[in-house]
Amino acid sequence: MAKANIPLPKPKQTREDNDHQDVSVSVENASEHTGFVQALRLILYLIIFIALAGKFLTGSYVWEYEGKWIHLRTYFPPPQRLFTERELAKYDGMDPDKPVYLGIDGDVYDVTKGKAYQPGGPYHVLTGVDAARAFGTGCFKTHRTHDLRALSDAEIKGIRHWKKFYENHPNYFKVGTVLHPPIDPSSPIIEGCDTKNKNKTGAKKDTAERRALVQERDPNIHQEF
Repeated sequence: MAKANIPLPKPKQTREDNDHQDVSVSVENASEHTGFVQALRLILYLIIFIALAGKFLTGSYVWEYEGKWIHLRTYFPPPQRLFTERELAKYDGMDPDKPVYLGIDGDVYDVTKGKAYQPGGPYHVLTGVDAARAFGTGCFKTHRTHDLRALSDAEIKGIRHWKKFYENHPNYFKVGTVLHPPIDPSSPIIEGCDTKNKNKTGAKKDTAERRALVQERDPNIHQEF
């Protein structure tokens, strides 16, 4: 007759064994926590050292860096809003209680800190509207529209350049987008303001025209175009 395999009873853990396991886990967790705290402390000391070195060598804690990465709104952007064209028009700087907004190719930026965008400034004509076409052609008065039909590659490149300019500017920030009604493809294309000389020079010529316009109106104002 075969013998039955009777499992042997497992030894019972004593209270001392449980206490020993708890202590081991606590020591391991404490070691991990200590290592994490030390790493954070080292990073903090390094940041302080770099900031003090910048203050000593350049007079600026951020080494005279003026980009967007030192502003809190870069990491905590304001809530984005969807504007209609009529709503965007209210933010043209004429109401002192409202910020100044500028549209370019569907995106809306707060340019309130720019003196040139205030009423009377050389860029005020670009506020309260999506004047993307004007950024590419330089026709400020007649091309205050988002209609980009028939623009040259150089002019489209110019618009992209200025979108990146506002996106990366330390004082201007995106606040939303503007909703445009569809453009009727059968509607006439806007004529250029200087079609004779507008050929291969493209965005470079437009940039020079804008710079000259700003200098003519106010030689001391900051140059953006």
